[in-house]
Amino acid sequence: MSQPAWLADPLASLIAPVDADRFFRDYHERQALIARRDDPERYTGLLSIERIDAIVSSLNLRAGDLDMARSDPPVRPEDFTFETGFIDPGGVAEQYRQGATLILPQLHMRDAGLGAFCRAMEALLSCHVQTNIYLTPPHNQGFNTHYDDHDVFVLQVSGEKRWRLYDMPLENPYRGEGFRPGDHPVGEPVEEFILKAGECAYVPRGLMHDASTHGEAPSLHITLGLIVKTWADLMLEAVSEVALREPAFRHSLPPGFARPGFDREAAGAHFAGLVETLARQARMDAAMDMFADSFIRSRMPDTQGTIAGYGRPADPAARFRLRPFVPWRMAADGEEIVIITAGGDVRFPAASEAGLHTLLDGGTISQDSFSGLEPDAARDALGRLHAFGLIVPAEG
Repeated sequence: MSQPAWLADPLASLIAPVDADRFFRDYHERQALIARRDDPERYTGLLSIERIDAIVSSLNLRAGDLDMARSDPPVRPEDFTFETGFIDPGGVAEQYRQGATLILPQLHMRDAGLGAFCRAMEALLSCHVQTNIYLTPPHNQGFNTHYDDHDVFVLQVSGEKRWRLYDMPLENPYRGEGFRPGDHPVGEPVEEFILKAGECAYVPRGLMHDASTHGEAPSLHITLGLIVKTWADLMLEAVSEVALREPAFRHSLPPGFARPGFDREAAGAHFAGLVETLARQARMDAAMDMFADSFIRSRMPDTQGTIAGYGRPADPAARFRLRPFVPWRMAADGEEIVIITAGGDVRFPAASEAGLHTLLDGGTISQDSFSGLEPDAARDALGRLHAFGLIVPAEG
């Protein structure tokens, strides 16, 4: 069975017919991209209105699992939430009937398909990827004009949405540097378009926009948010690494630096000397390694099939391959080999190295791949790889 497009080539499923090289050169963090196509069923395997209906009506959702919004009049939490803190499904349906947008934040944490898609995108982009789901009834608008503090891909699942794009008053705002109404005049739209089912829009952070349903059908879209690390984050970590080695960076600021008349000239000269030291000693690799390892460990592991198929690694004839899109980095730690992966570190005897290299280089492995270990240890190594979601059965 062939994989759905969003798993076979996750980025292409969003930006095609534009290719990745052109996207990162011309659009990423620069300008919006509207991926036009005549493929209205493109995203229906990821989500549907029927699936949202089932979630709202059958799960005991709490405040925070579901939200609602309407540009005018605003929706109050008590309109769709019981006093116990649980979501009131009847209140949700009533507010939706009255034109409110139904929002399911972080649905990828509950839905296997969305979760797999996010993990695949994370593996490609090395950033946290999250989903927010928006279902808006016909002829309504959920939010007023605003910009986001993170880049988004908007996947139109069903229905249509009319979008208006405005100026970018703030280029690449920091995370948390959200839009404040009144700080930036909205002005006239610079681009308007209708996003149809199966199409996708990329909207960089800082670009002001608004959207409303178009046509007689509800609009369902998935917003894929990219939570990134910046060069500023990396530079701050590099400074911290230098400060650990150089005591001068850890000295206190001059006494009285906040008093009127403080002589900043001498402080400025000292600061310039520290900058020169930083320029000589700051190294990217240590900071980048820390960021990479932290990112990998913080991912949600994919262990689908590991409980139902727990006994497979005990079969000497069973062969396995690396799970698609699993994050990893291999390192040596004394007498052990460590695979840094989603959820933490998995450790193996040093004699496992050859078999692990075969796996991580794209090959298939079995118990025989760990010939440097005793039979029980070989079975255990294969079992640990399987239990922590690093391997899946090889097909054929």
